[in-house]
Amino acid sequence: MRAQVLERPAPAAAGPLSLVERPRPAAGPGEVVVDVSACAVCRTDLQLCEGDLPARCLPIVPGHQVVGRIAEVGEGVDRDRFGQRVGIAWIASTCGRCRFCVSDRENLCVEARFTGWDVDGGYAEATVARADFVYPLPDEFTDEAAAPLLCGGVIGYRSLKVAEVEPRRRVGLYGFGASATVVIQVARAWECEVYVVTRSDEEQARAIDLGAVWAGGPSDEVPVPLDAAITFAPVGDVVVRALGDLDRGGVLAVNAIHLDRIPEFDYDRLWWERQLRSVANVTRRDVSEFLALAAEVGVRPTYESTRLDDANDALERLARGQVRGTSVLRMP
Repeated sequence: MRAQVLERPAPAAAGPLSLVERPRPAAGPGEVVVDVSACAVCRTDLQLCEGDLPARCLPIVPGHQVVGRIAEVGEGVDRDRFGQRVGIAWIASTCGRCRFCVSDRENLCVEARFTGWDVDGGYAEATVARADFVYPLPDEFTDEAAAPLLCGGVIGYRSLKVAEVEPRRRVGLYGFGASATVVIQVARAWECEVYVVTRSDEEQARAIDLGAVWAGGPSDEVPVPLDAAITFAPVGDVVVRALGDLDRGGVLAVNAIHLDRIPEFDYDRLWWERQLRSVANVTRRDVSEFLALAAEVGVRPTYESTRLDDANDALERLARGQVRGTSVLRMP
């Protein structure tokens, strides 16, 4: 089978991935082999390939927004799952025993492994996964439309939960990439007022089209105090800015696996019981809940299709900010 492999990190412009022929994976006990039809490209993939996110295993096949069909089931897996259309997300496995796993916080498991970081992911024609960490997909989504939901969509949904967003609240989104374009659709379904801060005039216009009541740039003042906010940019300055826009008792969720730094800021920005929280990974419950919700409220991700062969080009375009929505690698 063909796969895009990262052997050592390098700038996206240098083409860090190599297209190689690899043996087809086999399913071990409790595992399934998935014939991949589509895999979305995430900013985390870019951070891994460029070295901002330290590699845990090299060589590695990136990709953790994987859609395909189960083509082989291992020992102990229900044979009826053969042929099922499924998704694979960021969380690849957990121990199931630690204090986090037994308290519905498996995203914090100290032995957790992650797709495309610890184990091979979906930039390939086939991949293997634990059967209890793959998800049936709603019929409402095509393969390519479902792929961006499996990370950008799910982590956005968890960010809404971490920020304690409830219906009809005032919510700020800082950055308006692939994840935020899904978050705004969920927030609007909950009748929230959404305010978007982003540098791009095009993204500001897209935010308004998707139902934001206001969109502006980094130097513009949000017109109301916010009940909750989510930052998507991996830039600490944005975190400090968003804290300053919160109302008393507001919650800020930082949706980033990598952040450059958080600069010193005055305590007044945090006082009045404002909260600053990070968003770390997702749980299987998050994935299942969000897929059902996305189908119910009619979430429609924006994506661009490209070939597996062009994965390096997709990464470079993402690094340059040239992707509208999400790049989705499709398999031949």
